[in-house]
Amino acid sequence: MTNAFQIQKQKQLSKSDKSNEGSWDIKIKPLCDKINKSKDYYTTSSCAGRIILLKESTKKQPDAFLFKTHKKTTLNQINQALDKTQYKDIEFQQTSCILHVACSSLEKAFTLVNKAKLAGWKRSGVMSQKRNIVELHSTENMSFPIVKNSKILVNNDFLKIAINQANQKLERTWKKIQNLKKSLSKKQWATTP
Repeated sequence: MTNAFQIQKQKQLSKSDKSNEGSWDIKIKPLCDKINKSKDYYTTSSCAGRIILLKESTKKQPDAFLFKTHKKTTLNQINQALDKTQYKDIEFQQTSCILHVACSSLEKAFTLVNKAKLAGWKRSGVMSQKRNIVELHSTENMSFPIVKNSKILVNNDFLKIAINQANQKLERTWKKIQNLKKSLSKKQWATTP
């Protein structure tokens, strides 16, 4: 392992959090902590999964989130968020856990990818061989248009079912976070000296 990797790791982990939340999601923080204690790995970004109402657009825009939670949600919370907005096109999304990790070598990158896949993170792979960055991603997600041209497209009966499914998918993604954390052996993931 090169000294350059340790310097980059220290630099990355000392940065202030630039995400909208300003801190790690509580559900994924123990996994990130475990990875960051290893001399061969450090996290660059993470999300434990979420449920959102998003302004539908073909391009990125500021304030795109009309509602966002990293917890399970309710019909009442979604309806309240819809009542507060006048935006004409809105999408409901439930997204899975995702984690980006820098690795000290390509071999270490593939070790982590294999452990993640065994723990249920099926959409995982090496993103960049130049920097040995891996993306660990699970498969639980759903999305559908909920408002089009200012008209709500679904009724409460449909929304109850969709929200229940979204909450169940979040629970499954959180379980996969726990599975990966448990699969990291003490010897391999020893604290950096």
